[in-house]
Amino acid sequence: MFVEISYLKKCTVVVLLILPVLAIRCLSAIDSIALNESIADGQNLVSVNNQFVLGFFSPGASSNRYIGIWYNSTPNGTAVWVANRNNPVQDKSGILKFDNGGNLILQDGKGSSFTVVSGVGVADVEAVILDTGNFVLRSMTNHSNIVWQSFASPTDTWLPGMDITVGNLLTSWRSNDDPAVGDYTFGPGIANASQLIIWWNGIKFWTGARWTGDTNSLIPDLKSIGIIPVSFQCDNLTCMYTPNPSNRMTKIVLDRTGSLNLTQFDPDAKSWTLLWRQPESCDVSNLCGVYGVCNNSRLSVSVSASASASGSLSLCQCPKGFAQRDTSNDREGCTRNTTLQCNGDRFTDMPRMRLPDSDNRQKLSIVEESQCESACMNDCSCTAYAHTLSDGCSLWRGNLTNMQDGFNGSGVGTLHLRLAASEFESNSSSGHKMIFLAYILPPVVFLIFCLASFIWIRRWKNKGKGKQHDHSLAMASDVMKLWETEDTCSHFTTLSFTQIKNATDNFSTENKLGEGGFGPVYKGNLPNGQDVAVKRLAANSGQGLPEFKNEILLIAKLQHRNLVGLLGCCFDGDEMVLIYEYMPNKSLDFFLFEQSRRAFLVWAMRLNIIEGIAQGIIYLHKHSRLRIIHRDLKPSNILLDSDMNPKISDFGMARIFDPKGGLANTKRVVGTYGYMAPEYAMAGIFSVKSDVFSYGVLLLEIVSGLRNAGPHGCGNSLNLLGHAWELWKEGRWHELIDKTLLDACPENMVLRCIHVGLLCVQEAAADRPSMSEVISMITNENATLPDPKQPGFLSMLLPVEADVPEGTFSLNDLSITVLNGR
Repeated sequence: MFVEISYLKKCTVVVLLILPVLAIRCLSAIDSIALNESIADGQNLVSVNNQFVLGFFSPGASSNRYIGIWYNSTPNGTAVWVANRNNPVQDKSGILKFDNGGNLILQDGKGSSFTVVSGVGVADVEAVILDTGNFVLRSMTNHSNIVWQSFASPTDTWLPGMDITVGNLLTSWRSNDDPAVGDYTFGPGIANASQLIIWWNGIKFWTGARWTGDTNSLIPDLKSIGIIPVSFQCDNLTCMYTPNPSNRMTKIVLDRTGSLNLTQFDPDAKSWTLLWRQPESCDVSNLCGVYGVCNNSRLSVSVSASASASGSLSLCQCPKGFAQRDTSNDREGCTRNTTLQCNGDRFTDMPRMRLPDSDNRQKLSIVEESQCESACMNDCSCTAYAHTLSDGCSLWRGNLTNMQDGFNGSGVGTLHLRLAASEFESNSSSGHKMIFLAYILPPVVFLIFCLASFIWIRRWKNKGKGKQHDHSLAMASDVMKLWETEDTCSHFTTLSFTQIKNATDNFSTENKLGEGGFGPVYKGNLPNGQDVAVKRLAANSGQGLPEFKNEILLIAKLQHRNLVGLLGCCFDGDEMVLIYEYMPNKSLDFFLFEQSRRAFLVWAMRLNIIEGIAQGIIYLHKHSRLRIIHRDLKPSNILLDSDMNPKISDFGMARIFDPKGGLANTKRVVGTYGYMAPEYAMAGIFSVKSDVFSYGVLLLEIVSGLRNAGPHGCGNSLNLLGHAWELWKEGRWHELIDKTLLDACPENMVLRCIHVGLLCVQEAAADRPSMSEVISMITNENATLPDPKQPGFLSMLLPVEADVPEGTFSLNDLSITVLNGR
């Protein structure tokens, strides 16, 4: 009995010693989770010294839930980092945890998950929020072994101690209620990392000063502040800053309108103080966007209006014939009211203008101004001209940027901007309209009445007979019956045409993203808030139900990260519409063939695109349920997601093939000049090697930044393939590399890509490698590559990305000029 009492006393002492420790653990906040731990919505991680919090939050008026990081001691703090900015949880069922594969995932109550960090290969890993605001994955036994950090994947906020590099750029929120990737990007310049730049949709928008070694040379305006709030430190690759005082909470934020804001927290007022904001001035590069005209004299007028509801300064206006793309944001630039017609266009005079940027400017040795005007008028791609005493005749092609009205510096002149003739209609035309209404309209109405009566009589006589429209509806019904019997992805849906019109604002020109062989493509927003791309069949596209059916029954079955996703479709009478996932960075040709945007494609991006396209084609040829030949691979059919990952699109021309069979033959050649294999273009013979040829052309274009097809050829050759072959034979392959890459790419890797590209475009299909061999050649630096043979279409002048006309195959359709060898 005595022994039992003694033992009980000892146990009581042990429990009393342990309880305070457990209480401290329960009452104190935790800063980490390990492999077998998690946090649910409502629970937080708090850094050791209570500086930062990581947990679930809802921004603004949104009910969506996000994992974010915010300051612990500031009231109503805005998140400085968001993990799932494009993948919100719809309710409060979210859990942040590690899965069995060592991936840090965010899972909702329905079992859906978003991967925050892929497997890191560390067995004793933990996720920790640090007092710097950095969320890291590190070894539990060796804290210096950091395998991932949020500082390397920032959102819209630059914190002290965070390195900003070419690969780690800030991206704005879409809105105050939506942290999804917005239109603006901020970070060091691609060519020179020691200069801060803001891009709007890939276009340079604002450029800061260059780093000189002075801690404030990047933003000289800070020197005018009494106590300089930050000190920058840069090298050729990265930039970072430290606050002053060092313990003052400081952040630099790229807001949703593209403005850069430097703020510090005032502990006395318990609020954030704005110390510097990117200046509103016409000196800011591309302040007013494409076709926007800036005028500093409007600054004083705008200041008095800044207290209005908008609260923003307006230095920008649109020239005659243009309207703002977005009335709430001048930086979006201007869009034409009427599309240019080429024949019959006229010019409006814009005196005392700072002439547009010189990226798309061409100077001609023309003395007379009338000849300069004629040169522009006779070139349908010419959008403006100017004739000055200092520079003579200058022509501009494409969009115009950096125009300034009332400019007093050098480079000023009268700009003659090209507009459609309808923009110049005067009031005197109303008299002609009245004459038309009085004398011409009555007989026209009578003829229309007679024609309508004739059509009505014919329809009455043919009542009960089958009509083409009914046949089309029957075909569409067959498509859907066939669709419903297929094992397709669950997210595919059918929408009414009214829903499509509402989603695209009645197919407004502001929402138009581009146009392809199938028809125009528009940006749409579904009732659930999801952005989509809407492709509408054009009446004159030459395509119809066969291509519509082909796209639905093929692409919706294909699931791969490098293929664009088909979300749904719509057919209503003659209307046929396809709904795709929205790609915010448009297509590859948007960046690759535009001088001002090409520099954005650094080598790492280009290599990722090269490998991604190859993986997508391998999936089509080898691993998909249906073995597919795409038949229309080209830059405009390579879409880019928010992370610049490539996705192959447009499967209207694709064909299923028998992998055990060899070649197939068709009398209906479809595709695009410059990307079609010789055997397909000339004889209608296609195989997987046809796609290999197209990929080779793409590869050489990505490396060089040049189009294969064009009116002026490349170098001494008529196309890019001939140019590349000539340089290869002469050992001058390095001259093929895009000039924006010369100082920032590994030559051995570029050489390998050029070598593989030439192997892909060999004239004989049997000589070309398979796509599996292609990806092995690119990724395996030790692989030995055979010498390439002569490419196809070596001495042919090809039109710029012109689609093959619809109809039966004919060699005459190609209109290719063959020249004798030199």
